Amino acid sequence: MEIIKPAKAGTLESNDILIMVYPNEEGKIEINLESIVKKQFGEVILQVIEDKLKEMSVESITIKAQDKGALDYTISARVETAIMRAV
Repeated sequence: MEIIKPAKAGTLESNDILIMVYPNEEGKIEINLESIVKKQFGEVILQVIEDKLKEMSVESITIKAQDKGALDYTISARVETAIMRAV
């Protein structure tokens, strides 16, 4: 899938995550994660995002994720929604 415009999904409410996606002119994947639980779960959050990108065949994207303690299935759903809005 090719990201053609900026899009977002989610909120900054507790137990949610705001995902903002942008086209990446350099043809690579960039993920910027801000999280209240980054020390404990940062690697897991990044892995969930990367797995969803692979599943959706996205190879060029910039993602800004602002996490407020979202669970894995919420992160996955927000990433998928933002990508579908951006293609």
